[in-house]
Amino acid sequence: MVKEIQLPEISETVESGSVMSLLVSVGDVIKEGDSLLEIETDKAAVEVPSPAGGKITEIMISEGEDVAVGQTIMKVETEAGEESAAAEEPEEKAPPEKPAEAPAAEKPAAAGTPGAAPGEEPAAGEPASKAAPQAAPSAPTPKPPARPEGVPVPAAPSTRRLAREIGVDIQQVAGSGPGGRITVEDVKAHAKQRLQGGGAAAPAAGGGMPQPAPLPDFSRFGETTREPMSQVRKITADNTTRSWQTIPHVTQFDNADVTALEEFRQKFGKRVEKAGGKLTVTAMLLKIVARALETFPRFNASLDSQTKEIVYKHYVNVGVAVDTDRGLLVPVIKDVDRKSITDLALELADMAGRARSKKIKPDEMDGGNFTISNLGGIGGTAFTPVVLPPQVAILGVARSSWQPVYTGAEFEPRLILPLSLSYDHRVIDGADGARFLRWICDVMENPLYADLEGGSK
Repeated sequence: MVKEIQLPEISETVESGSVMSLLVSVGDVIKEGDSLLEIETDKAAVEVPSPAGGKITEIMISEGEDVAVGQTIMKVETEAGEESAAAEEPEEKAPPEKPAEAPAAEKPAAAGTPGAAPGEEPAAGEPASKAAPQAAPSAPTPKPPARPEGVPVPAAPSTRRLAREIGVDIQQVAGSGPGGRITVEDVKAHAKQRLQGGGAAAPAAGGGMPQPAPLPDFSRFGETTREPMSQVRKITADNTTRSWQTIPHVTQFDNADVTALEEFRQKFGKRVEKAGGKLTVTAMLLKIVARALETFPRFNASLDSQTKEIVYKHYVNVGVAVDTDRGLLVPVIKDVDRKSITDLALELADMAGRARSKKIKPDEMDGGNFTISNLGGIGGTAFTPVVLPPQVAILGVARSSWQPVYTGAEFEPRLILPLSLSYDHRVIDGADGARFLRWICDVMENPLYADLEGGSK
């Protein structure tokens, strides 16, 4: 029999990807587990294995095409014994059927119609034709689309996060993805319909944002070329735009005298090299930042805009921005507080290398509480990094330089490292930001400062 192969769920936060290369052709005979294609997501490039063996009869995608999770990508002629498994698969992925007796008012009509938001009743003077009269007394608060109680809404965490950020109740969104899965586009369309319909309150920051003006015809001025954005670049553009438009950013600047830290790095660098790593400023900063997040727990938190609560995390995962030929990727070092500087140096080198060679796994880029972005190897005296939600802060590191510093009697050459801390002003006040960044500087200048005082700030 012929079995359809769908793009599987690669990671909880990945909904689609761009086909980098096809690894099979029509007529090829494959085994279960053989790689079918290489796909690029916003997190990594991964190979997709075949869930069944057989002969490729049809390829329904092409290189460079964007493919959604659950979309049929190929057809394989399999053994007859696999028929039952293939027949069951669509049923497992199908959304629950809606009750046939559900009144018309509970149907997921346009999200912008009155009554689409929970807790709202039809506006005064509403024409009777817009709602089922018999449903009004018994169902003053319709809940489109109807979903069985206890069944989770099919949506990726990134989609849920967007819904929270722009004030959309994801329970009210109708999904257009495979199996009724709610996509980012569904959430945006729902928010737009609410604004245009006028029956529901406008979403919080993020909904109804002005769209960029169309570009002029540049060919009037000279020759131009166009190339499509990579999947990583497209996701980066969307995420940074949403972050900048929904998070009130503040950036704090400070300088750390890292003369002694550099002497430490030079002295013990070879020991780390023998272990297979490299003792870098970033590796040392990982350990310092971990201590800072324990000392200032509000920086190791996230804001739940829906419930107006701050979620404190009792683990320390730190992302490190890595420059790759595909764009900016952020591998996450887990449990930084439990690892030595040598361990961190080894893991950092491994993850950065695999991020650049497209070998890093999507789940290795999830779960970050805080991010370090080090541009010191390239240059610059300061910059304002953009917070990566749901995180509330990010540390930027620029290039260190030797500067004359007055010690009270004379000027001495000292190695000065500029640091930039961007943070979400909804969670963190300016005084807290200044204390956090100064604490990091103090520890870089005097490592024992971290143990001088205990407790959280």
